[in-house]
Amino acid sequence: MIIEVLYPEIANLYGDLYNAEYLARSCGAEIVNTKLTEKPRFISERVDLLYLGGTTERGQEIVRDALRPYVEDIKKRTAEGGVTLVTGNALEIFGEYIEEENGNRLEMLGLYPIRSERHMLNRYNALYLGELDGMRIVGFKGQFGHSYGDNGAGLFTTLRGAGLNPETKAEGIRDNNLMMTYLLGPLLVLNPPFTKYLLRLLGVQSPSLACEKTALEVYERRLRDFSEPGRNFVY
Repeated sequence: MIIEVLYPEIANLYGDLYNAEYLARSCGAEIVNTKLTEKPRFISERVDLLYLGGTTERGQEIVRDALRPYVEDIKKRTAEGGVTLVTGNALEIFGEYIEEENGNRLEMLGLYPIRSERHMLNRYNALYLGELDGMRIVGFKGQFGHSYGDNGAGLFTTLRGAGLNPETKAEGIRDNNLMMTYLLGPLLVLNPPFTKYLLRLLGVQSPSLACEKTALEVYERRLRDFSEPGRNFVY
């Protein structure tokens, strides 16, 4: 199994890169790191999982420019069921534009009909509790804005916290096996059931995880904490 990590030199915030590392330790996959100056391997070779993590605001523009020549290849991979995971603010790169506080619009890749708003003096830091196919999802958000528009049913259904924005329960974007979420950090370490779900999508029949017992214990504890009535979710 091959996991291609796009642009780890800048798309590496909040420990996001450990998502690929955790999968590799769990199933023995090979990680291929593609630099900004390189042509992505998924264009011409089989890649089981394509991964892109969060970056800085300037980094979003750099990643956009790097991916722009491959928009049709991304569409083709998605239509064919290729598994892709995008976390943190990298989600915004696939929308139509990001609007800055001064009204300036930064055009993005335009793959999905969403627009993002950026408020650098009003950071949104919050916990998140959601659901996917009966699995509970826990995580964290730290972002300078939200996104608006049609994201369909999203990736996760929000139980507590904000979805794509505070007015919707649909969190992230799901298009076939392309999954994008604002959740950041080592999402897969935090959510063993979701990690196994992802591995099954990748063809692993009976997945087992690295440090699975400990990961499950921590997940269950965090799930109890996030489910407590009256718990503050926004910080």
